[in-house]
Order: sequence, then structure tokens, then C-alpha cells
Amino acid sequence: MTALTQLSQAIHDAPRWHQADQFQNPADIQIVPLTGEALGAEVYGLDAKKAQAGETIYRLKQALAEHLILIFKQQSLDDLQYLAFASYFGSIFRPSADTPVLATQKETGTPPDVVPVSNAVGQGDYTGHGELTPHADHQWTPLPSFGSLLYAIELPQDGGQTSWYNTIKAYDALDDATKQHIDQLQLITYNPFVRIAQNKVQDPSAGYGVFPRYRFKDQPIVGDAYAHPLVRVHPESGRKALWLSTHNEVELVNYDDQAGSELIAQLREHLLKPEFRYEHQWSTGDIVFWDNQVTLHSRRPFPSEQRRLLKRISLAGGRPF
Repeated sequence: MTALTQLSQAIHDAPRWHQADQFQNPADIQIVPLTGEALGAEVYGLDAKKAQAGETIYRLKQALAEHLILIFKQQSLDDLQYLAFASYFGSIFRPSADTPVLATQKETGTPPDVVPVSNAVGQGDYTGHGELTPHADHQWTPLPSFGSLLYAIELPQDGGQTSWYNTIKAYDALDDATKQHIDQLQLITYNPFVRIAQNKVQDPSAGYGVFPRYRFKDQPIVGDAYAHPLVRVHPESGRKALWLSTHNEVELVNYDDQAGSELIAQLREHLLKPEFRYEHQWSTGDIVFWDNQVTLHSRRPFPSEQRRLLKRISLAGGRPF
């Protein structure tokens, strides 16, 4: 079954509004902001297997734009049910075959609709067990994803927590002179999967190899380059956010190398301040839905002998502006 027919099957099999036992009553749903956190809200009373009313999806979309991540507790879904729920919020992210991303398949050149994020052999060992530094997904593509849902199925006893960073608050906290200076700058984020492939060709035993944080003009370009705003505007709320991952290779367009490297380092240090961060302690059955346009996320390491299996669905986005 291809990725396309899997999504079609999910929507074909989805519960219908006229089936009373499969319909979610909107009055049962509560959205509660996380107290004292930089971002996030928990959603209570929602069963993601059920058909959802238009007013529910509208409320959830509005809440996502406001709180940036939504946490659905105690869910129990198969892949088709998970896809059907995710498709309420947008189209599935499918990059072009010449732009590799996490879980790109050799046969199709694109990732599956449901990506196993796991260290378990046979379940998609795409991210291992080590630390993942703060990043926005698909930032190096011409049309980065708008958001993702991550569903916890099996968790380690130690570590593996995921943090999200509110890049709107990070931008708002900058002084006016810095905002004015960076508002019109363009940033290229280079594709880390192209760099990984190159490093493996040069030394198959080197793992991911060396990743530069900033590309100077005398260094070779690895992969295609798509310039996006350093300061991104949220398409629904109109709020501005820093559109910058903390460790990926980047370059400011038409900017002095040394000054650009220093500016990016300063902004990255700023993004990591604890007042912009929320760390999620996973429970089995959690689904976290985040706005990829105005957040970063990271993961703590966990022991390699402990299994961790989550499943991610990413949703298509538009060109950043």
C-alpha cells in the first residue's frame, strides 16, 4: 500500500457524523492552558477516533494558533485512525523527491505519511537514542511543514522528554534595535540530510560527521539552498517569530560572514533561555500537536537499551513570509 492510498483508506474508513456512537460531542471538550509555561494547552474529553464537528476543529485550530502546542491525553489509535484525525487540520506534508527529509524512502523519494520515530529495530530507527538539539522540522525545504503530531506508543523509563520553544516570545523579548536590524534579513538553512549523506560517503564509520553551524562564503555549498525570512510572520495571528534552529548549518543572505556568524550565535543563545521553553513528560497515549512555524523542539537522550516508539504525522505548509 502506497502512502497515498493509505491516506485515502484512512479517510474512507473514518467515522461519520450520522453515526451517533462515533460522533464526538463538542460540549465534552475542554482546552486548558498550561499554567506558568511558555506555551501549550491540554485538551480534555476528546477521543481522536471519533468524528469531530466543525466547531471543534475550529476551536482546536484557534487554540493551536494561540498556544502553539496542544496535548491530547490517553489516545488509542491505529495508523489509519491517526491519519484520519490529522487530516482535519491540513494536507499531509510531502516534499519533492529531490529534497530529503527524515524517513525519506528510497523507492518513492518521499517519507511515509506516518513516520515511526524510534530506536526500536524494525520500527524505523530514524532518530536513535541521543540528544536532538532544538530545531524546526523541514526548515531547509522550499515549503516547510506547518505543523506535526507526535503520538507516544512506547516510552523509555529514563529520559526521552521533548521540549518545545516559543519563538514568538523569543522575538518579542529582543530589544527594538535588534528587531529593526533583523526584520528584513533572509536566512538559508542547509539540508542536514544532504550533509549526512556526504559525510557517510567520505567516511562510512563517522556516523553523522561534522556539521558546521554557519556557512562562510569560502566553504562549499552542500545541497540546494532556499532563502526564508529570519523573522517569520505567523499566517493566522500575524505575530513575528525567530525562524532559526540552534545547530543546523545556516547562512545570512548578502551579509558579512564574521558579523553574520556572530549575530546568529547571539540569537541562538537567546532562543535557549528557559523562559521560552516547555518540557513535556511523555505518557503512553499522548498526542502532541505543534505549530512548526513558530516553535522549535528538542529531545533529551535516553538509554540505548530502552525502547522508545512514537509516530509522527507532518502537515503541509506554505512559503514562509
